[in-house]
Amino acid sequence: MAGPSGQQPRTPLRSRPAVRRLIGFAVITAIALVFIFENTTSVEIRLLIPEVTMPLWGALLIAWALGILGGMFMLRYRRRR
Repeated sequence: MAGPSGQQPRTPLRSRPAVRRLIGFAVITAIALVFIFENTTSVEIRLLIPEVTMPLWGALLIAWALGILGGMFMLRYRRRR
């Protein structure tokens, strides 16, 4: 039903589904980044054949970024179906 000025009633910002997902994503991202950057020791990582020595935060950041990209790819794939 239209209001007195002919406009649709506005829904509160927090009740919108996209905003609720964004808030959850932001909270989880902040927690993950704190965890990643708190782990600063160097570790040896085997990448199939070569063994690489790098800071643990770098390896965790790479794994986190690959997880985000994989999630975005799956959401895009699901929308097309």
